[in-house]
Amino acid sequence: MSRSDFDELVGADLAPAERARLRGVHDLLVQAGPPAELPPNVASGPTLAMTLVRRPRRITRKVALLAAALCVLSVAFIFGYLAGNSGNGLARAKTLRLAGTSAAPNALASLRVYPSDTAGNLPMKLAGSGLPKLGPKGYYEVFLVRDGEFEPCGAFIVKDSGTPIDVTLNAPYRHKAGDRWIVTKQHWGDRVRGPVVLRPANA
Repeated sequence: MSRSDFDELVGADLAPAERARLRGVHDLLVQAGPPAELPPNVASGPTLAMTLVRRPRRITRKVALLAAALCVLSVAFIFGYLAGNSGNGLARAKTLRLAGTSAAPNALASLRVYPSDTAGNLPMKLAGSGLPKLGPKGYYEVFLVRDGEFEPCGAFIVKDSGTPIDVTLNAPYRHKAGDRWIVTKQHWGDRVRGPVVLRPANA
């Protein structure tokens, strides 16, 4: 840039000191020369392809972090549950074998007794086969036998003689050592226990 070009750029109404300062800056810029050109991929700016490639990475990273957090929470919950129930947890569930009597000679069953919950309820699961289908008003009753007393734990029906049973029960009792269970055959309106169809296999 010539002196006349500089004069046109800054004008003629500047103070001498300001004009001298700008002139010095101008001379330094002329000596430095023009800036280096940008690479074509930088000069053109981000493309749609670049944007689409980067976005899934961020999403994948977020999903991975969320999955990791859920795993940590799950493991913490399981360990907390086991620690809180180490003396009375699922690991202490007891499975009892029941055998058919002369009233149901082909019957076999297992009764899984879980620890009592905090409310004192006793969850159980009865699974078996061989119990015959009863009449329209017939059903089966599960009894807890304790100290010579019989406490009802729940009733169920068998829809077909060849169908296995899978019954969930929940009785309002706490489990005690020496407890036994039996299953009886009942008729609607009975005021007494009916015939025993399942009893402890070792009895």
